[in-house]
Order: sequence, then C-alpha cells, then structure tokens
Amino acid sequence: MSATAMEVVAVRVPERSWRSEARAMRIVWRRDLIRFASDRMRIATMLVQPLLFLFVLGAGLQTLAAASTDGVDLKTFIFPGVLCMALVFSAMFNAISLVMDREFGFLREMMVAPVRRSSIVVGKCLGGATVASLQGLILLVLAGFVDVPYDPLLLLGLFGLQLLIAFTVTAFGVMVAVRVKQIQTFTTVMQMLVMPLFFLSGALYPVAGLPTWLQVLTRLNPLTYGVDAMRRLVFAHLDVSAAAQQRLAPGVTWFGWRVPTLVEVAIVLALGLAMTGVAIRQFSRTE
Repeated sequence: MSATAMEVVAVRVPERSWRSEARAMRIVWRRDLIRFASDRMRIATMLVQPLLFLFVLGAGLQTLAAASTDGVDLKTFIFPGVLCMALVFSAMFNAISLVMDREFGFLREMMVAPVRRSSIVVGKCLGGATVASLQGLILLVLAGFVDVPYDPLLLLGLFGLQLLIAFTVTAFGVMVAVRVKQIQTFTTVMQMLVMPLFFLSGALYPVAGLPTWLQVLTRLNPLTYGVDAMRRLVFAHLDVSAAAQQRLAPGVTWFGWRVPTLVEVAIVLALGLAMTGVAIRQFSRTE
C-alpha cells in the first residue's frame, strides 16, 4: 500500500476533568450492576447462607435461648447480624471480580484509560456497596417474618446502614484484591478473614458480659460497630421490656462508656474511607 493511499488517523486524548473522572466511576459502578443483574444464580446462592442462619439456626436454637431472651424471638435478635453477614459475603465476592479482571486481562485495559486510577477504585467500591446493599434489601423485605416491624423510618435507617457497611467491607475487599494476582489466593484470604469478622462482630450474641479476651477482639472488629448500630435501631422500634433491651442490645462499651450510635457510624465510615485511600495508593503503584 502506497503512502498516499494510507490515511493517518489522529488520536486525541481528552483532557482530564472532574466530569471525565465521574464518568469513569459511573462506568465501573454500572458494570458491576450489570454483572449482578445478569447473574441470577449468584443472587440466589448468596441468599442461602443468611436464610439458613436466620430461619434454621434461629428457629432451632429458640428453645434453648427462650429462657435468656426475655420473650424476644431469637430470629428477631440475630436479624441485624444476618443482614450484615449478607453484606459481608456479597461485598467480598464483588471484590474478587477485580482479581478476575487482572487475570483475564481486562484490568490492563482499564489501567491504560486516560483517567485516574483512583476513579477506578472508587467506582469499584461504590459498585460493590450498591450490589451488596441490593442483596441485603432482599433480606430486608423478610423483616416481618421475624417480628421486625415494617416501619418506614426503621427500614430507611437500616438501608442507610447497609450502604455504609457495604461500602466499608467492599473497600476492605478491594484493598486486599489489589495486592492479589490469583483468584485462588484471594478466595483463601477471604475465607480466612470473613468468618472471623462475622463471628467476632456480635452478630449472634450480645457484646456485654463476654470473657475479657473476647471483649477485646469484638471491640477491635470494625464490623461490631455496624452490627450494634443496626441492632440498636431495630430494638428502638420493638415493643420489648427494659430488661430485654439491656440484655440483648446493651451497646458497645469502652471502659464502661457506652459508645453512641453516631460514633459507631463515624467509625465505620472513617475506616471505609481509610481503606479506600490505602487501596488507591496500592493500585496506583500497580504495573
């Protein structure tokens, strides 16, 4: 082909602006939503474990727990914890897609795009938080089956806490995923971290009156503050005795000081933002 017949195509890289960065975040966020909506099997399988904990474990242990719950159904008590469990597993599963994108080469295409890498990380965190919250919203519909009232303020507050917890857990998952290059490795790390996070969060038991070593571990677990904020909100809308409130929703304490709910929310938010910052810094160094 002669030089005169060849056409030179000019390539112009658009200048970066807040609009281009916002568009990049929206694209990454929307991609996660599309993948979630098209994978019905994932939606169904991610609900199996929370439903087993809620309706099988909760109903099975009700006879043993009846003497210590002051008339409150055990399923009602563990409902906030099960909501958080669904968020944790869904958010961490969403973070694994970052490892899959690296392994299959799609991540390289995103990294050479004329946008900041921080926009990719933020979009990923927002996408994971949205997907996990939608998964939790399905469980929220079942609130009436465990004697949790369908109060609009309660449901709105729970959904807001779901978004916050899902964002923080997704940021944690992304922070781990940016350092992992193989899916098998991430799966192993996830199994090693997720179950301790859940069982040390007070999702299945009150956080008061525990052995000293367990009290220390629960206070160091950031998920504890998300579960406690949800449980306080639920019990504030239940018609239960003061003894039940004190026994089942005592709140997290630091050296005898009961941590306010707003402080718990601030802790979860601060940790989410901090882990997002760490993920951005690590991702920016990735080749």
